[in-house]
Amino acid sequence: MEDGTADDYLESIATFKRHVHDSLTDHLFGLLRSMEGPRFGYQVDRYRHSLQSASRALRNGEDTEMVVAALLHDVGDMVAPANHSAVAADIIKPYVSDRTHWIIRHHGVFQGYYYFHHLGGDRDAREAFREHQWFDDCSAFCHEYDQNCFDPAYDDLPLEEFRPLAEEVFRRPSRFEMVVLA
Repeated sequence: MEDGTADDYLESIATFKRHVHDSLTDHLFGLLRSMEGPRFGYQVDRYRHSLQSASRALRNGEDTEMVVAALLHDVGDMVAPANHSAVAADIIKPYVSDRTHWIIRHHGVFQGYYYFHHLGGDRDAREAFREHQWFDDCSAFCHEYDQNCFDPAYDDLPLEEFRPLAEEVFRRPSRFEMVVLA
């Protein structure tokens, strides 16, 4: 890298930005599709769970970034099951509001309200965040778009229905993009 020139790196950055613009949604949809199959005791697999979550958010009139966040909220399960919420949140972080990022980042502990007590855990673990400005939003997300999205009879929308929304979100400039001074 030390032998590169400013022009080399400007071209490299431009090439990378074009690649992200053209293929990020495809890569994320591939990760979603990898969730098809095992149900792990649930009535639907994680792929259908994700489609249901996004379908419910869309039909409930949520904004574009929340629909996309609902679609991707569990995508971290495939690569980091012990901290899937943080992984999913960091994937979307550059393209969504702080509120949406926070909801996805914390949904795992908030979701525990529905089942931690069955496993000897504290269903009220989310109370550690009670004073946070988005506590109620995260609670609502889990109630409306997570815990109830394992219904085999629900008419979830196909993944491709969400492509325009995902492209709208992931083609936004990153909030953390390096500023190159000319």
